[in-house]
Amino acid sequence: MILYDFAIECYGALVKAASPFNPKAKAWVEGRKGLFDRMREAISPSDKVAWFHAASLGEFEQGRPLMEEFRKRYPDHKILLTFFSPSGYEVRKNYEGADYIFYMPLDTLGRVKRFLDIAHPEVAVFVKYEFWRNFLVELKKRGIKSYVVSAIFDQSQLFFRSYGGAYRKLLSCLTHLFVQNERSRELLAGIGIDNVTVCGDTRFDRVIEIVESAGLPDKRIVDFAGNDRLFVAGSTWPPDDKIILELVKRHSDLRFLIAPHELGEAKIVEMCASLETLGAKTVRFTRIQSAEEAASARVMILDTIGQLSRAYRYGMAAYIGGGFGVGIHNTLEAATFGLPLMFGPNYKRFSEAVGLIEAGAARPIENTEQADEWLSEMLTDQSLLEKRSQAARSFVLAGKGASKKILDHGLL
Repeated sequence: MILYDFAIECYGALVKAASPFNPKAKAWVEGRKGLFDRMREAISPSDKVAWFHAASLGEFEQGRPLMEEFRKRYPDHKILLTFFSPSGYEVRKNYEGADYIFYMPLDTLGRVKRFLDIAHPEVAVFVKYEFWRNFLVELKKRGIKSYVVSAIFDQSQLFFRSYGGAYRKLLSCLTHLFVQNERSRELLAGIGIDNVTVCGDTRFDRVIEIVESAGLPDKRIVDFAGNDRLFVAGSTWPPDDKIILELVKRHSDLRFLIAPHELGEAKIVEMCASLETLGAKTVRFTRIQSAEEAASARVMILDTIGQLSRAYRYGMAAYIGGGFGVGIHNTLEAATFGLPLMFGPNYKRFSEAVGLIEAGAARPIENTEQADEWLSEMLTDQSLLEKRSQAARSFVLAGKGASKKILDHGLL
């Protein structure tokens, strides 16, 4: 335990050292200053508290339908929402579905005890991945029910290695594990973890909710797309951008909406310059001044956070970035609007991506030629486009209901 706490303290010190030079590190440090004082001022000792934790923005969106359904079923409870990463906290710190929103403190025993003393939750819910040693052990010691939801496990994880005994003990601290698929349940059973229920992925509930609450069309994108076909490239990284730039060059009959994963100004300026070099007039979403300016462009750069999930509604097909790096980003947001998808080769850890491929709604690609082939097939064959589009929608609808299953099983 001492070595673990020391390692956590070292991590915090490294982030603090980087904070003068890195905006994310600075937000991470600043957001935790005075944390316990702010919590003490906000949370009453008489509150009934349900604690939900999301590492970052993606996990928040995954857990959001569960929190909102919990609110409906248990209106007398206060919801405490915590984030580990600034990319979640800074975007959702004003989320109205939670009563209290804070950063999670570092997982050292002293901080954990102070946090739990102040928050005094009746239940703790961790979304997908977040197995913090001191938090899980202390929750069990205090008799506080703890759960992980929408979890997915594979053989490569430390829990299933011969030297992973300490990690397996962490799983035994949880009251129950709600996993996405049968394979995860089987792996856990193999290491003696049987308090497991297969409920699917709560992200399906969230993306369906996005469609149902999409609201009025965004005039800027409508003006930009007009009556033309629009191809959406979401959460792209440099290797993805190379492919997208080539597709822009080859398909002058299409309009393209590109949402880079990293929104640094230098990155956006560089991308705009590359597109202009190809002869593709480009506008930035946040800088559009008129309908005429939007309509005159062939490429739009979505240079803001929080718009991509709803921007997919205007597309005919999409490219999901990240597949040439550590793994692809959210495929369900595009699929729920019926967009056939393509993405890079590093997708196999993502069950929804595998499912979309098996359903005929997506294709992994390794180069520009494969990407162009997938896109060109649908541009020249409307029936094929409609078939793939329906397959995407059907796949998402079939996954609905995980939040209800979890709450029906019982958290309190």
